[in-house]
Amino acid sequence: MSIRADNLLVRLRETLGEACGQASVGAADQITLEIPAEAVEAVCRTLRDTPDLAFDQLIDVCGVDYSDFPQEPDATRPRFAVVYHLLSTTQNARLRVRAYLDDEFPLVASVIDVWPAANWFEREAFDLLGIVFDGHPDLRRILTDYGFVGHPLRKDFPLNGEVEMRYDAQQGRVVYEPVSIENRISVPRVRRDDFRYEHPAG
Repeated sequence: MSIRADNLLVRLRETLGEACGQASVGAADQITLEIPAEAVEAVCRTLRDTPDLAFDQLIDVCGVDYSDFPQEPDATRPRFAVVYHLLSTTQNARLRVRAYLDDEFPLVASVIDVWPAANWFEREAFDLLGIVFDGHPDLRRILTDYGFVGHPLRKDFPLNGEVEMRYDAQQGRVVYEPVSIENRISVPRVRRDDFRYEHPAG
């Protein structure tokens, strides 16, 4: 870890105290804070308003579905998380904040009052993953159709979707029907360890 990342981590722990949660440093000295979902709004406001931190820009808000996640198998970890990527233009620092959410009903407070730019990001996470942002003034779907069923970025969402649509000439309108094709199951490709298919050097 670089001196710069170490100093930022010290400032975060001093400012947030117990709310700092678990902190880890990844590639390129990227610091990730894992905080409780109920502390998200308060922690984000502190990160913005504390002069030594001054995370004045929200770069992104995204949801994650960790079910069947091959890189980090952990049976005790909740299925869903919401992740915030922050930038401090005065301190020239970046930070990732992650909060794990309830599996049955993923709910977290909206941070629109902290960073208004969260508006469309939160709507996107709601639309595609079903994460509900409490206090959002206009939490509607943003990328899918009005009558869309389900959340397409969830790992258990069928590849063919739930509903198909077509134009019906007799009715003179678009109609929605259950999917008429069977869900295709992907079969992983087999990688051989021998050299039968390599071109001879020459």
